[in-house]
Amino acid sequence: MLQLADRSIAILIPCYNEERTVANIVRDFNACLPQARVYVFDNNSTDRTVDVARQAGAIVHRVTQQGKGNVIRRMFADVDADLYIMVDGDDTYDASVAPQLAARLLDEGLDMVVGSRVSDEREAYRFGHRFGNRLLTGCVAAVFGNTFTDMLSGYRVFSRRYAKSFAAHAAGFETETELTVHALELRMPVAEVATSYKARPEGSFSKLNTYRDGIRILLMIIKLYKNERPLQFFGLAALACVLAAVGLALPLVSTFLATGLVPRLPTAVLCTGLVLLGMLLLSCGIVLDTVTKGRIEQKRFAYLAVPGPRR
Repeated sequence: MLQLADRSIAILIPCYNEERTVANIVRDFNACLPQARVYVFDNNSTDRTVDVARQAGAIVHRVTQQGKGNVIRRMFADVDADLYIMVDGDDTYDASVAPQLAARLLDEGLDMVVGSRVSDEREAYRFGHRFGNRLLTGCVAAVFGNTFTDMLSGYRVFSRRYAKSFAAHAAGFETETELTVHALELRMPVAEVATSYKARPEGSFSKLNTYRDGIRILLMIIKLYKNERPLQFFGLAALACVLAAVGLALPLVSTFLATGLVPRLPTAVLCTGLVLLGMLLLSCGIVLDTVTKGRIEQKRFAYLAVPGPRR
């Protein structure tokens, strides 16, 4: 087993109004990984999160652009380390497994290890969140590959080359989807480890809205599908146009063969337009697929420019 003491480790904690929980997280991770530096990135908190985090011994940074995705972008840009351990600031994850997650990443030369949530507490992992997570994880698995069971976990360990090659386009809670797809798109070595998940401490409140953020995550999946699989995306749209045109044209063709007449000219024009639109969409998909492959190659070169975790 590679020694964690030989590596620089950064604990990254994104926070927004977490004065009731942040001190416990800082203390727990300091106890489990005393050699690590604990960073709290505050996202415009209106309570005493910043003061409490500093008193607990964390290095505090402020991010003025609202949203977890914006915070993660600054985390990866501003902090230099061999390993990055990211954990939500709500004190729901088990700090004691952090050394295990980090050690697995080093031992197996991985780029990301996800702490998948396991909980028997109803308040910790509500049915709506659980169902939405499974649905969205299934959508990503269908498009990009079935690798994770908990795509939306906020407890992850990253290698340096992962962090420094991550573009971070997302602004809000959909950032976990982008983190997952980045690893799958570049075919990075990844793993998932089951970790216990508990309810928030009394008096603290979740910032996640089940329906609003669920819709934003679904839209992010569609956007990533369009960006990373343009030929499939536009090809399906083209197929839908052609099938609609064929369905509308069949009665016209039948009437024309029987009578030699085309009684519904507007429908015939619509069918022609749908076929032309389908061909245009397919052409867009072919062109963008070539562009996307070149972009992925550039991302791959940026990823390989940073030494891996074994070195």
